[in-house]
Amino acid sequence: MKACFIGLGYIGLPTAIIAADNGVMVHGVDINPEVVTLTNNSELHLIEPHFNKLLKKVVESGFLKASSSHEPSDVYVICVPTPVNSDNAPDVSFVEAAAESLIPFLKAGDLVILESTSPVGTTRRISELIFGQRPELRNQIYIAYCPERMIPGKALFELIHNDRVVGGIDKASTRKACEFYAHFVKGNLHPTDSETAEMCKLVENSSRDVQIAFANELSIICDKIGIDVVKLIELANKHPRVNILQPGCGVGGHCIAVDPYFITHSFPNEAKLIACAREINTHKTAWCAEKISNLISDFELENGRTPVVALMGLSFKPDIDDLRESPALCIVNEVLLHHANIEFLIVEPNISRHSLYKLTDYNEAVAKADIIVFLVKHSLFNNLNIGKNKRVLNFCGVEL
Repeated sequence: MKACFIGLGYIGLPTAIIAADNGVMVHGVDINPEVVTLTNNSELHLIEPHFNKLLKKVVESGFLKASSSHEPSDVYVICVPTPVNSDNAPDVSFVEAAAESLIPFLKAGDLVILESTSPVGTTRRISELIFGQRPELRNQIYIAYCPERMIPGKALFELIHNDRVVGGIDKASTRKACEFYAHFVKGNLHPTDSETAEMCKLVENSSRDVQIAFANELSIICDKIGIDVVKLIELANKHPRVNILQPGCGVGGHCIAVDPYFITHSFPNEAKLIACAREINTHKTAWCAEKISNLISDFELENGRTPVVALMGLSFKPDIDDLRESPALCIVNEVLLHHANIEFLIVEPNISRHSLYKLTDYNEAVAKADIIVFLVKHSLFNNLNIGKNKRVLNFCGVEL
């Protein structure tokens, strides 16, 4: 079997590597020439534990190679981004472009799978796009949707062991897609139709967004009345049917911070709770930026000088290099915009450089700063020797 993975990002590349390690001949396609070169040189372009050796293994064995162009295959897996535009409307242009690009290569018996997060009905629309240009392939190829369930930093385990929902445009497509994933997925495969599979992906992340919004809203209330929200949640969770999540400085990543908009855009009159959760989590980010600004102003009044401020973390979650939709990065941008005369020490230990900001070593930042703001709960930040006379804002539950 030969599979073509279109898009070698945070989902496409790890999945392609695992498929190749399980005997599938993989041809990876990406429009970024640097990604193609690094992959063929067995160099991982993202931080994901255990994948460096695995990539080297599958490249050297000939089971994985990358290119900027397609090759005829038996299976085509689309793993390209689906962002939202300025109006929070889903942009499926990358999915459509990927589908267009593979149409000339399709033959009877081929399988096309969408893994990209998509509005309900996208898979069926892509099928009509294909059949519109290649009508002779109708009822001759298989088309399905199978969303990933993977958290960055744990891709190797979760891509293999997590259950997957597989939905085809017809029962034959569902069955064919399940046969493909059975090559490397040890979790259960749950067959359904494409629309249900698409909605399932959106519902999963919208549900998490709502749960996080409750914790974030609670943290704002507790701050106003002087209650330690972490201790409060710990006590509340002693109830056998209560499981409140920990608050943070917002919600980031390409899934939880984005997927709810796929529902609210399509169902603006019905998705009230989902829309409200999005507003709360977005507000929490702005609230954190305001708290930092207020503390800076208080320090200046009390000490007659500007403080040195350490902003700890830029990624959207702990111990990864992924900055997509990161609330921490939004807070840094906002605070620096309004305090041009302040010395800020920006820390992100999981990346070597940033296009806009000079990065500082976390130990140096903690030693030098008057104000320390924890934005991301990186494991390196736990139990640091902060010392006395430091002002600390801990938005993410770092262990102090």
